[in-house]
Amino acid sequence: MSVTAPQGFEAAGVAVGLKSTGKPDVAVVVNRGPLKVGAAVFTSNRAKANPIMWSQQVVQDGVVEAIVLNSGGANCFTGSFGFQTSHLTAEKAAELLGVSAGDVLICSTGLIGTGDEVFRAKVLAGTEQGIAELSADGGEAASLAIMTTDSRPKRSVFAGDGWTIGGMAKGAGMLAPGLATMLVVITTDAVLTAEQADAALRQATGRTFDRLDSDGCMSTNDQVTLMVSGASGITPDAEAFAAALAEVSQDLAKQLQGDAEGASHDITILVQNAATEEDAVEVGRSVARNNLFKAAIFGNDPNWGRVLAAIGTTQAAFDPYDVDVWMNGVRVCSQGGPDAPREDVNLTPRATDLIIDLKVGAASATILTNDLTHDYVHENSAYSS
Repeated sequence: MSVTAPQGFEAAGVAVGLKSTGKPDVAVVVNRGPLKVGAAVFTSNRAKANPIMWSQQVVQDGVVEAIVLNSGGANCFTGSFGFQTSHLTAEKAAELLGVSAGDVLICSTGLIGTGDEVFRAKVLAGTEQGIAELSADGGEAASLAIMTTDSRPKRSVFAGDGWTIGGMAKGAGMLAPGLATMLVVITTDAVLTAEQADAALRQATGRTFDRLDSDGCMSTNDQVTLMVSGASGITPDAEAFAAALAEVSQDLAKQLQGDAEGASHDITILVQNAATEEDAVEVGRSVARNNLFKAAIFGNDPNWGRVLAAIGTTQAAFDPYDVDVWMNGVRVCSQGGPDAPREDVNLTPRATDLIIDLKVGAASATILTNDLTHDYVHENSAYSS
């Protein structure tokens, strides 16, 4: 049920022709609970889509009544007309729900530059149709409507002690960090203040979605939203809620990694014994964005030399001649030199584990990425056609 698993939420997903396939392309999630708390994090890309610029204004007061999302068009680089489209969409939803347009978030995903008069008319029609079809069982339909190149929907639910968290996500390409890495809506019926919701979301996002770096390409439309209904009447322990939110976020991030465009390997990079967590992240990300390493994994080649070459480009503290590297449980590099034979490493499974031991401290970080495949290049070369 994803976003409608918690009490106090209704959702819908409808098809209005934004996608040439005729599949659902507009989703609506509405908070019917006693609390209308909302928090969100956004792409740090300076090139921001119109829905992002609208939603950044909406979320400032910590009040969110509803969110409208569309696939089939990014409404990015469509000028003032596109921003007005986001505004009109919020006004349409507000009119039908009896709320303020300033409390309605907007998200769009799809091809950049799409957002003309036809797009606007379809989004407005989808908003009206979606609100007419809202139901407490609509979470599944909503998760289908936000998909673009996704091969499957991403949903997650956590059952707490009398309270629940539910979430849905979309994303298969342009997955790189910038506070958010895709479109995600997370709901909860726990009782939280706006400040608590914002803090918990930023903490969870920083350790999960922000560490998914599938292809190094940051989108213009990325947004992760948390909506709080308070319908359970239960105020959870702050640390317990934060841990649960991080668990849901990590689950969704792993699902996004597993559906990355064209990927044949899901690579988990653990950098351990770093001087600082920031160093560990920098080192992990340098490998995750190294096309030579990613191509090697596609070819099932445990080329640890490409790992050391990648981390050598960072400013992290370490001695290149005192680094150990493991691939799928086999130490292939010890103290910056060869260790176990490459033939001992089996890289045929989709799940690929890389451990980098810097031996200079006690900090660690995990980065999620994928290999670089022919299918990824083909899919992205043909995406707009």
